[in-house]
Amino acid sequence: MELWIFASVAAALFQTVRFMLQKVLSMDVLSTAGSTFARFAYAAPAAMGVTLAYLWFRETPFPVLNGWFWFYAMLGGVSQILATVCVVALFRQRNFAVGITFKKTEVIQTAIVGVALFGAEVSIEGWGAILIGLVGVLLLSRTPGLDQGLWTSLTSRATGLGLTSGFFFAFSGTSYRAASLQIDSEDALLRAAVTLTCVTASQFIGMALWLRWREPGQLSAVWRARRVAVWVGLTSMAGSMGWFTAFTLQTAAYVQAVGQIELIFSLMASVLFFKETVTARELIGIGFLALSILTFILVI
Repeated sequence: MELWIFASVAAALFQTVRFMLQKVLSMDVLSTAGSTFARFAYAAPAAMGVTLAYLWFRETPFPVLNGWFWFYAMLGGVSQILATVCVVALFRQRNFAVGITFKKTEVIQTAIVGVALFGAEVSIEGWGAILIGLVGVLLLSRTPGLDQGLWTSLTSRATGLGLTSGFFFAFSGTSYRAASLQIDSEDALLRAAVTLTCVTASQFIGMALWLRWREPGQLSAVWRARRVAVWVGLTSMAGSMGWFTAFTLQTAAYVQAVGQIELIFSLMASVLFFKETVTARELIGIGFLALSILTFILVI
């Protein structure tokens, strides 16, 4: 198995576990912002330690980072924070599998944003895949147990959070790849580790200042929840390292294709761990969205 495939599958698995832990923390232990901060609070020191150890082992100095690196890294970092906040908030609205599936609209939204802002071209097959995804979103937008009209479902808080998370995740993934490619090194693991360290450290500092200002009690709450929160950070670091490594070795389209295995992991977690009921309509919606994402990736 090629390294980028292994890294993509491992990243999807670690990411699923991390979101599971964040869902647990967000239910009664921490606020949405506090649960998001737990990811960076414990990931930043671990990422820094791993990176420094790797540089020492390879006898390589810390690389010089230019202005474009910091621009892309900060853009990706802020986007990832906003995306994670949306996903954690979504877990309060809908079940785990649906929340993760909404997040996966990042692949489709990347195409739409590219056309709207950068004039990118999308083939007829690509637009067909987007329409398939729209069907999936329409099916998932209906909240079980509520008699809602189509427009009410599409404008619901859950749908808005899900689509917004995908939008910001699309920006963060693209920005991280751009940042890692600014590092002058042929070592993919080094580029991934340095980018991860700089991003998580910035996210830790930024969110700590925000919580100190807006939700000061959450800083101590994150510390009290450390028995669970530390695993949020460690699985976050492992997952991010996997994604960053895969993106430096292979084009984003192929990495995202392999990463769709996260949908299977999330469905298993929803049913087996959280004991949540997934309706037939939600299963069909997840299927349509997965088909859309895979079709889009295959035709670009």
